[in-house]
Amino acid sequence: MAEIKSHEFENFLQKSARNYRIYVIYGPDRGLVSERAGLLAGKTGVALDDPFSLTKLDVGDLQKDPGRLVDEAQSIGLFGGEKLIWIRGAANEKYLVDSLALLAEKPLEAAYLIVEAGDLKKGSLLRKTAEAARSVMTIPSYADDSRALNGLIDAELGAEKRITPAARQALVALIGGDRIASRNEVRKLALYCRGLDTIEEHHVTEIIGDASAISVDDAVDAILSGDLNAFLHAMQKISSSKTAIFLVLQACLKQFQLLDTMRAEMEEKRLQAPQVMQTMGRHLHFRRKPIIEQALRQWTAESIARESNRLQAAILQSRRRQVLEDSVAMQTLLSTTLQSARKSA
Repeated sequence: MAEIKSHEFENFLQKSARNYRIYVIYGPDRGLVSERAGLLAGKTGVALDDPFSLTKLDVGDLQKDPGRLVDEAQSIGLFGGEKLIWIRGAANEKYLVDSLALLAEKPLEAAYLIVEAGDLKKGSLLRKTAEAARSVMTIPSYADDSRALNGLIDAELGAEKRITPAARQALVALIGGDRIASRNEVRKLALYCRGLDTIEEHHVTEIIGDASAISVDDAVDAILSGDLNAFLHAMQKISSSKTAIFLVLQACLKQFQLLDTMRAEMEEKRLQAPQVMQTMGRHLHFRRKPIIEQALRQWTAESIARESNRLQAAILQSRRRQVLEDSVAMQTLLSTTLQSARKSA
């Protein structure tokens, strides 16, 4: 088994990354997964600006040609030298897992493989296969804690820019949840305060948007409530903070999956929505509980299943055609919001 803890990545990158040729990076922080994949790609020594050396694939590309990954990894480059195969949007696709298991059996000689995956649960097919192979390094990537966020702030602001303790505390509270979004927010703050010796708390509140998961929750709550104005406001806030719209699509699907489980419990045990909320909704923030309870009353099991399927199809389409990711997500989420509005009317 080859696996590191999320906080051990920096040390691994500097000391041991070149000892492996296959990496599976997963976690709920999509920005952190992407950033770590880029850092590992830089460590391979492969020319990332050379299309003959670098092959980037969406996981949907492998569905059309399941044997392509093995062929790419075992083939010799057109002009010789090593190459990198970079897979994005992975989950637990069997054709990917089968190819990974085959490639892990024998060390790659002239190729590197990086797989970017989502939040893989323990025991999931892709994670289980990767963790069981000695030749594959499995790298979990979870949302930054306060220590990591402070390190990010120091790295982006640099030694020449001072930030007061109050401003730092306010900044840490507003970022997190997605590494790329957090980094963009700190860079935006640094640009806003260019020419100033010290960053004060009011500078943070003036320029920083909420790049954390709270913004995503606001959007999902607006969708479930059928509040079009609140939805558009939340999406504008998310867009301005550079948070990926895909995260809202993913969070919305998870919410409907929870509703599906709750609704099944209601029908099986003949319970009312408040009773189910007391047991299965205990982990929810108190502010969100009335919204979820109202959605349970309005959405039937059939309509929840239908909407979940539509959200899953949108996620798949956005992974296959990343150039359309934002438009697909926005159109789908807007449609779900309007569905909720009709049910509450």
